[in-house]
Amino acid sequence: MEDSYGRTIDYMRISITDRCNLRCRYCMPEDVRWIPMEEILTYEDIAFICRESVRAGVKKYKITGGEPLVRLGCEELIAQIRGIPGVEQVTMTTNGVALKEHLPRLLEAGLCGINISLDTLEPERFRQITGFDYLDRVLGAIEAAISTGLRVKVNTVLQKGVNEDEWHSLMRLAEKYPLDVRFIELMPIGCGQKEAAVPNPWLLEEMRQRYPGLIEDTRVHGNGPAVYYRVPGFLGSIGLISAIHGKFCDRCNRIRLTSTGEVKPCLCYGDSFSLREAARSRDAEAVQRLLRQAVLKKPGTHCFEEPGKITEKHKMTQIGG
Repeated sequence: MEDSYGRTIDYMRISITDRCNLRCRYCMPEDVRWIPMEEILTYEDIAFICRESVRAGVKKYKITGGEPLVRLGCEELIAQIRGIPGVEQVTMTTNGVALKEHLPRLLEAGLCGINISLDTLEPERFRQITGFDYLDRVLGAIEAAISTGLRVKVNTVLQKGVNEDEWHSLMRLAEKYPLDVRFIELMPIGCGQKEAAVPNPWLLEEMRQRYPGLIEDTRVHGNGPAVYYRVPGFLGSIGLISAIHGKFCDRCNRIRLTSTGEVKPCLCYGDSFSLREAARSRDAEAVQRLLRQAVLKKPGTHCFEEPGKITEKHKMTQIGG
């Protein structure tokens, strides 16, 4: 599918649940209320939408949450999507807490890659950020995933006064392991509006001072907007996803499907198109029509740098990571 700006839309991020086994403060409010299960798409609904999306030109899928592994049968959904003719790739974003035990079934289902969220390497700080003492589980899951040969990326959000002093220790995970460490600028959506983000231009300058041999890595690392760098001697690479200070809207190739069946053309704005009833009635024509309407509604750019113009009011856990 092409949008009205000539961009090819071939990538869909699918949230399968709003629930999570952590309570990261920039993502999930303390007074969170779960979406009733009857409002959430079944796996059969999601698979139906994916089949119609493939017909429309979407070939790559990312499974997200909440935390996708808290929903039973997540592996079965991945296998269903991987089995659709025309699907090129299915990956997942997880916090890693339950990943190790699920790895064998995820691999059997055909998962192509995994993104693991990790904002600190200090146990007490991990507890403060997430509400739980699960750091060892996450680190063990990273090592286990790497040992399988799965493509692994670590996603980190730096916040002022919270963990910005750990950028170097987190970065050095790519020295020890053949993985990508990506620093994602905190987006002013939901609870993220209350936190102080660390700008990636500052981080890049810090990296260059620490590693004068830092060079840009022009290899393709996936479907996203990260700009990658290599450090001599590192096994992996460093990525910067700079939604605020490095707008990449001209290369945007994605739409988002929330757990309740809303297709979002852009994370920044409140516009959405509900596929739930069309999917539940297995109305292929209606799903196709709504997908194309959503793609044509994609704006030219987001406005994260001007928070007053942001119209999305939902929390990130309700939208999907």
